[in-house]
Amino acid sequence: MATPIIPAERTEHVTYAIRDIVVVAKKLEASGLKILYLNIGDPPVYDFETPQFLRQIVIDKIAQSNSGAALNVSTYCDSMGISQARIAVAEYATAKGIENITPDDVFITSGASEAITLAIAALVNPGDNIMTPAPGYPLYSGQIPVYHGELNPYLLNEENDWQIDIEELERRVNKRTKAIVVINPNNPTGANYSRESLLNIINFARRHNLVVFADEIYDKLLFDGQKHISIAALAKDVPVITFGGLSKNYIMPGWRVGWAIFSDPTKVMGAYREAVNKLLRARLCAPHPQQYMVAPALRSDDSHLVSVMQKLTRRRDLTFQMLNAIPGISCVKPAGAFYAFPKIQLPPGVTDEQYVVELLKTCGVLVVHGSGFGQKPGTNHFRIVFLPDEATLIKAYELISNFTADFYKKHNFKPV
Repeated sequence: MATPIIPAERTEHVTYAIRDIVVVAKKLEASGLKILYLNIGDPPVYDFETPQFLRQIVIDKIAQSNSGAALNVSTYCDSMGISQARIAVAEYATAKGIENITPDDVFITSGASEAITLAIAALVNPGDNIMTPAPGYPLYSGQIPVYHGELNPYLLNEENDWQIDIEELERRVNKRTKAIVVINPNNPTGANYSRESLLNIINFARRHNLVVFADEIYDKLLFDGQKHISIAALAKDVPVITFGGLSKNYIMPGWRVGWAIFSDPTKVMGAYREAVNKLLRARLCAPHPQQYMVAPALRSDDSHLVSVMQKLTRRRDLTFQMLNAIPGISCVKPAGAFYAFPKIQLPPGVTDEQYVVELLKTCGVLVVHGSGFGQKPGTNHFRIVFLPDEATLIKAYELISNFTADFYKKHNFKPV
């Protein structure tokens, strides 16, 4: 008998709740159940389109590529990314108030997720930890253990619109903490952090000699006239790596265009930056043709966002109103991105994952259990993506309402 191939132990704890739950949904769909997908933040799946002028740029670049051409995007490019893209990202950072950024402080990656993974890989040694928000995007909790780092989640304050609690940070930090992650706007809560919260993070990072990982992939998707503040613009003496990309703001997650910006006002990241550069060179380069969209996108008037935000605002408001009308469910109003993270009261012994799976099997509504993002012990949540059209959302929320009422009756439970 052949001997089974044993995978590396580091993969045992790699989870990604957003897509793991889809495995169950696909099996149900194959059996004939219609699924309403409210689980993944992929705007082009719904009624949002990548701006035509950006698509045309890539089409033209690919069409111009042939052997001997002055510009051939079928080749490898610089490991840090093409100069036009890095110049544009540096300009964008400067416009956001981040000081002293040059193209050499920018590297282009296959989506922001690759930049995040490289930053983690180049920083942690076995036993080191990185502080991550709970709730927060599960890429971090999935990738940190791969590089033998430890997870160190800090709880966000739901009672204060999911803002950051400085006392919570001080309780969690320890001698092996290397960095703190700030996702702003936050996925999955939709929180947009106040200036006060960001300054608290900076002061905290200074006290404990930490690198700030600033995940700002949704920085243009804000509601009600709110403005986004880049934490690196406030950090005059704290090292920050800012992650961004075109995926969400420009409706093109599948094109995989991301970047990272090193802000190093006190010049403490030299060796760390070179470690990242080694990893960049080892993986050769990010996808070449798509990088020619970066400069035109960042220098455009963002006119496509007018209709995008009009749709999202209606759907955000509908989500907030309908979820809060369901007995047993409450939801903080999202300030940015396109996610809501409602809290649900559940009977003793029932987990949020059990609730979500039963909702899926009974009604075909696919959401993601809150424990997949991290949450305060003793609480239960689920994440909803409110990208679908209003009719789909209304149907989904009516199904959730009816299911939840039946679920409570089944368990002889009355929410407070």
